[in-house]
Amino acid sequence: MKKKQERFRIIEERANVVEPSKPIYHTIRGNWNSFFGNNNPITIELACGRGEYTVNLARMFPQRNYVGVDIKGERIWKGSTWALEQNLTNAAFLRTHILSIENFFAPGEVDEIWLTFPDPRPRKRDIKRRLTSPRFMQFYRNLIRPGGYVRLKTDNTVLFEYTLEEVSRRTDVLDLAWTRDLYASDLRPECFDIKTRYEEEFAAQGETIKYLRFRFA
Repeated sequence: MKKKQERFRIIEERANVVEPSKPIYHTIRGNWNSFFGNNNPITIELACGRGEYTVNLARMFPQRNYVGVDIKGERIWKGSTWALEQNLTNAAFLRTHILSIENFFAPGEVDEIWLTFPDPRPRKRDIKRRLTSPRFMQFYRNLIRPGGYVRLKTDNTVLFEYTLEEVSRRTDVLDLAWTRDLYASDLRPECFDIKTRYEEEFAAQGETIKYLRFRFA
């Protein structure tokens, strides 16, 4: 507990973390380009965990800005530490619940959305809490600029099939592409071979990695 509280104290002082103790937490919506000091496109990684995609994409593409979003302070401490160690000024972290995401990004402010190994919420009563359920999809449609991609990467077959069905039935989706085995697919380059801790654990158990992406019309 002492270690956890110390990490919470550390992220409160970090310029690359937006969290509830800071005034900017309440004013960041619509102002991310000012936060980064440029007009580069913004990618968000939702339920980012330790932020492997946020940090690695920021390193690979310095001409873009990246924001990892998660409610867990310890996870954000890890990702923000990696970003600082690599001097990545285009990587930041937002500590909040995904249900509140529209309070932190204005319509069209986001260029791309990544969902990397989100909680599959396997129980039927929790389906509405899946990050690819209709209410979350509406959040993404509201936030993302025209033509921006939403991308899901998961090991969980139930979540993947549910998402594929939900996306396929929509009439406002373009350029849907998907695979049930990413590393044997032509879509593999789109994920840049970045592997999260969860991916490595699941792959070691013999799970194939599923991936899909699409744009809203």
